[in-house]
Amino acid sequence: MKLLSAAVESPWCTLEMLRLHLCNLSERSDEALSSILSSQSSSLIELDLSNNNLHDSAVKLLTAGFRAPHCKVNTLRLSHCKFSERGYDALFSVLSSHSCSLRQLDLSNCDLEVSVKFLSAGVKSLHCKMETLSLSGCLITEEGCTSLASALSFNPSHLRELDLSYNHPGDSGMKLLSAGLKDPGWRLDTLRYGENV
Repeated sequence: MKLLSAAVESPWCTLEMLRLHLCNLSERSDEALSSILSSQSSSLIELDLSNNNLHDSAVKLLTAGFRAPHCKVNTLRLSHCKFSERGYDALFSVLSSHSCSLRQLDLSNCDLEVSVKFLSAGVKSLHCKMETLSLSGCLITEEGCTSLASALSFNPSHLRELDLSYNHPGDSGMKLLSAGLKDPGWRLDTLRYGENV
């Protein structure tokens, strides 16, 4: 990973997409990733860390990278990843950072039943510029959907696509989000919620 980091940080490297799917990342790997994210010379715009167990220390390092002013990554894929509640809190706090460039976040099949409140807080921030949010199969309940709808009503100007399929949104949660589709102040134009269980 150290060699990869050195290569990606080279001013001659034009790599834009890095996939580390199911890589059993170590703490040293996380340090290298953080270095890549914060590097002024890195061209990376998409990072896929799906199917990894990211410990709190790893999330802390990654979020430091995402807060760096030189970070250009706008797409982050974390489907099937496992986080602690503290890890989710740290991850979603990045969304409220004025320097965060994330536009697309995939958290499909992550357990957000409790931690959706942290996500909502990030989305609510006026610094959040998220355009696509994939939350399929995240165990989000009616309360969680209501929380997301409330967050979007505070910051409706960016999110265009929201995937809530295979969750438990309940009637009131879906009514609030569906109403957003009709609200001219919201940019949300795609809401997926089929096959809810």
